[in-house]
Amino acid sequence: MEQVEYAIIGGSSTNSVDFPLDIDYDKTINIIRRDFTMNTPYGLSPPLTLFSINDRMCLTVKFHGWRPKIARGLASQQLFWAFKELGVKIIISEGGVGAVNQLLNPRDLIMSTDYIDLSMRKDISISDEHLLIMRQPVCPNLQAILYESAQKHASQAKVFDRGIYAVTDGRHFESVAEVQMIKQYGADIIGQSMCPEVYLAREIGACYGRIDMVVNFAEGIVIPWQHKELKTIFFDESQRIGKIVLDTLLQADRITCKCSEYRKDTLIENVQDVKPAISPI
Repeated sequence: MEQVEYAIIGGSSTNSVDFPLDIDYDKTINIIRRDFTMNTPYGLSPPLTLFSINDRMCLTVKFHGWRPKIARGLASQQLFWAFKELGVKIIISEGGVGAVNQLLNPRDLIMSTDYIDLSMRKDISISDEHLLIMRQPVCPNLQAILYESAQKHASQAKVFDRGIYAVTDGRHFESVAEVQMIKQYGADIIGQSMCPEVYLAREIGACYGRIDMVVNFAEGIVIPWQHKELKTIFFDESQRIGKIVLDTLLQADRITCKCSEYRKDTLIENVQDVKPAISPI
């Protein structure tokens, strides 16, 4: 397959529809190849779909590549290895999150600019060739375009162009005590997908940006969340999120960032190749 520069990682908001075909969009969308997989060193990749819009080719995957009986970290390795092989350089991710910041309400939109990784999915990489600098984890150009697109489709929701995303493992929700701890850390929202995606995007030299919709208050914040409301948000907001993501995709050629400069050659040599500084006695 030819190289594909763009990828969209679908999350909660688009999982209930056939993205991108089900989105009521004013541009022509063509499916080039549906639900194909790739052999990776970590097992078979999640099903990928290749589509075009205004002659721009883009890959998309459902629900972050997570599947039953596949560990989430492993699914991310499979997905990003495929992205690397196919030449992806710009990644847009979307998801649903719980609000820790009391100024947030369900259906608000937030473009995270930093993260706190509280997950146990550690040491997840696809190579050991690079030192990854996470000084500016989210592409500022991509974040700005997402923010503009979100404002256009915001309706009655508030839109925030910055925030801190606390990453936990799931699938259970956090306890009240855990949420209070996370609040003290300074997080605004809680979710399960920004890490390791943000690390792996940097590892393959790609720009990474994401938009998240608040789907509930975290435990102990404002009022107890209701399963019915959570379900309604998941199914009702797919059109809005889908349009924001597609709008962003069509403007992604405006990106002039320096994200790739935060990936450096590793400073760690092969232990077998390192000569001792002092000869053994």
